[in-house]
Amino acid sequence: MKHPIARYLMSAYAYYELDDPLMTDKQFDGLSVWLLKNYDHVEHMHKDLVTIDDLKAGTYLGKYPEMVKGAVNSWNKTYSKRQQKAMIENHFKRDQNYLKAGTLEDFF
Repeated sequence: MKHPIARYLMSAYAYYELDDPLMTDKQFDGLSVWLLKNYDHVEHMHKDLVTIDDLKAGTYLGKYPEMVKGAVNSWNKTYSKRQQKAMIENHFKRDQNYLKAGTLEDFF
């Protein structure tokens, strides 16, 4: 779940479709803000699914690719809830300045 678009779609799917969030609302909102700020510089095979309006609203109610569904299912089968929480927190600790980051490279 390294790429911000993948993180966004996987988290939205887990939250809206499975009712089993992968991250906190605050983390998701922060990711939305970062993606909105850097939208023109982000490249990802599923970027066209996430619109500016989705990011402004901090939500995603579109269709999810099977790849996203499979990735969330794999994530849930592979890691315990405690491991998932620690991994997400580590992503955000590592990216703690992501809201200030000016480029996608800075995000990572």
